This record gives sequence, C-alpha cells and structure tokens, in this order.
Amino acid sequence: MKLNENVTTLLKEQMWYLATYSDEPNAVPVAFKDVTDDGKLVVGDVFLETTLNNIKKNGKIAVSASNASTMEGYQIKGTAQYITEGPIVDTFKKLVSDMFHGAATAKGALVITPERVIVTTPGADNKKEL
Repeated sequence: MKLNENVTTLLKEQMWYLATYSDEPNAVPVAFKDVTDDGKLVVGDVFLETTLNNIKKNGKIAVSASNASTMEGYQIKGTAQYITEGPIVDTFKKLVSDMFHGAATAKGALVITPERVIVTTPGADNKKEL
C-alpha cells in the first residue's frame, strides 16, 4: 500500500503513538521513526519491550499521528516485523547513540506494513479509509 503525500508528510513531522495488544493493550509514543520510500513505517527499538512482546503474539499494530495545531490526523493499521540487522537498524543505532551520547542505543527496528489508513481529522472525512 502506497501512502499518500499528506499522510507521509504528517508522519515524518509528528510524534507517533504505537498501539499493540495481546493479554493487555499497550500504547507508547515513539520519536525514532521514519517512512521508507516504499511506504513502510520504521521505528527504532530503544524501549519497546511490551510492544515487541505483543507483536510476537499476533503481529498486529496501529500507528496514530496527528498535528495538534491543525487537528489533521491518521491511523495506520497493519502488521509489524522485528529486525535486528541491516541498514535500517544501523541508521537507528547511530541516531540514538548520537542523541544520547552513547548512553543508549537501538537494539533493532520494527518494520510496519500498512494495510489500512483511516482519517482521524475531525470533519466530514473522519473515519474515511484512504
């Protein structure tokens, strides 16, 4: 699924909130994230223990992001895979290490494949699927 330009721009500029579930629901904000050229969402794993445990159980994830000023927002539902090596992980390791001056690093990365994009912006298009 290719994300449209508005969704991609908002995801690149705003904080994301990941939601997962298994025995218990879990929602966390993430700052180390990006959108790949082929429309995947990637998240650096710094403190994602409960999120990863939930994904191991069912692979499902939702990502919510919005702009507090304009109220524009989207929810992306899909599946996630965890990776521990490769260029994406290397990028996050350097980014986190640089930010925390070596005191923390990324252990891996989540690669999220979007399956549905839902508008959360208030108004006529709210709940519309893109």
